Formats: sequence, structure tokens, C-alpha cells
Amino acid sequence: MNKILTYLKLTRPQNNLIAALSVLVGALVSGEIEYWGAVAFACISAFFISGGGNCLNDFFDVEIDKINKPFRPLPKGEISRRSALWLSMSLFLVGFGLSLFIKPLSLVIAIVAIILLIFYNHTLKRKLFWGNFTVSFVSALAFIYGGITTRDFKLSLIPAVFAFLFHLGREVIKDMEDLKGDSLLKVLSLPNKFGINFSLSFITCIFSLLMILTFFPYIFDIFSWFYLVSVILGVDLVLIYVIWSMWNDPSNFNLHRLSTILKIDMLLGLAAIYLGKF
Repeated sequence: MNKILTYLKLTRPQNNLIAALSVLVGALVSGEIEYWGAVAFACISAFFISGGGNCLNDFFDVEIDKINKPFRPLPKGEISRRSALWLSMSLFLVGFGLSLFIKPLSLVIAIVAIILLIFYNHTLKRKLFWGNFTVSFVSALAFIYGGITTRDFKLSLIPAVFAFLFHLGREVIKDMEDLKGDSLLKVLSLPNKFGINFSLSFITCIFSLLMILTFFPYIFDIFSWFYLVSVILGVDLVLIYVIWSMWNDPSNFNLHRLSTILKIDMLLGLAAIYLGKF
């Protein structure tokens, strides 16, 4: 039983649940759902693909995690690297297999997401900015993955853009938190290359752009005032707090705390998008 829980921990189920919920919201905001079974398959598929990516991340980052995150299963020696790799490939295979039961375009998106996650963990994570871009792009794809299960996926592009910017800012915060291990192992991250102040300015610009864009769906009468109130209170004010807090205290402890706050805030963002349809 303990071994099963350790394997589950390796997949980071809370992250996978957010991916599945993103797919669901992408479907709900897009329009008429023709077949709820397709939505269910898409949500479960995204859950497994996300889990595969997380396992692969720990497989490649075991040396970095010994410094930055020694509490994870691989650095602690609770699971072998070989087991983590097999689990990752198995999860990818299940996620890919489920995409066969949705639509042809779903299959394409699933393949693209898996390839990008493999390429990210093997190579791009250590390339300046490309790793951040790739994670943000794959996160945004989840909404489109849900949107294409409906008659018209265009509205799913709105939360996809929001998710891309949100994750891009959060990824740089995580890079700042991991600066010590990344520097020792020569990982070329934004903070490692240009420093903390540049990274703080970059995050501030990204989150400021995101906050401005969140008003557009209401201004153009796409989403209701329920969305506007929810996104201001649940997302924009949180982003303002994060910007203020990281400038005042860029310590590892505070950056980790802010990253956790942002992860929780993803759920509020999903709720705001969903409420926009009412």
C-alpha cells in the first residue's frame, strides 16, 4: 500500500486534477456538448498525460531535486529511476489510447502534448526560456483539448491564453525558487542568466498583461458579470498580491509559498471562466 501511495505521489495527482478540470472547463465554455463520453475521455486522458509528464520530470531531474526538492520520492530513494520511467511511459500510453475515443484532432493534440513533454524534460528545460514556454503551452492546450469535444472550440482559446500567461509567470517563480540547484548543475534558467530583479520584472509584466486581458471577455460581452466579479476577486487581486509579495521578499520560502498560492488560484480561475457562461 505504501508503495502504491509513493507511485501516486510521484505523479503529482493534484496537478493532474487541475489538468483534467481545465479540459472540462474548456468543454463547458465552448458550446453545446454533443457527447459527454468524449469529454470524460478527454479529462481522463489529460490526467494520465499530465501524470506521465510529472514522472518523467522527476526521472530527469533527480540530481537537481537532491538539492532543490530532496523530499520527492526519487531523491529519497523510495522509487528507482527505472520504475519512474516505466510509470511515465505507461501513463503516456494510457492517455494516448484514450484520445483515440474522442476525435481525430484530439489524437493530434495528445501526441503533440506527449512529444513536447518528453522533449521538455529531456532537453528544453535546460534551455533559456524554452522550457517555460513549453510547459505554459502544454497547459494551455488542455482547454483546447476540452473545447474540441464540442461543436465549436473557439471560446476555449480565451482560457487557453489566460492559462499560458498564468503558467509562464508561475514557471519563472519556480525557477527563482530552484536557482541554487540550477546554478550548481548549469541549468540555464531566466534567473540564472539574467538575475533575480530581471526575473521579477518579467513576471510583473506577464501578470500585468494577464490582468488587463481578463477584462476583455466582459468588455466584448463574451462572459457575464459573474465572470468579471469572480476573476477580479479570485484571480486579479491574487496576482497583485503575488507581485507585491515577491518584490518585498524574494526568499526561497516566500517564493515557494507564492507558487503554492498560484496553484490553488488556478481553481479560482477555472471557476471564474465557468461562471462566465451564466
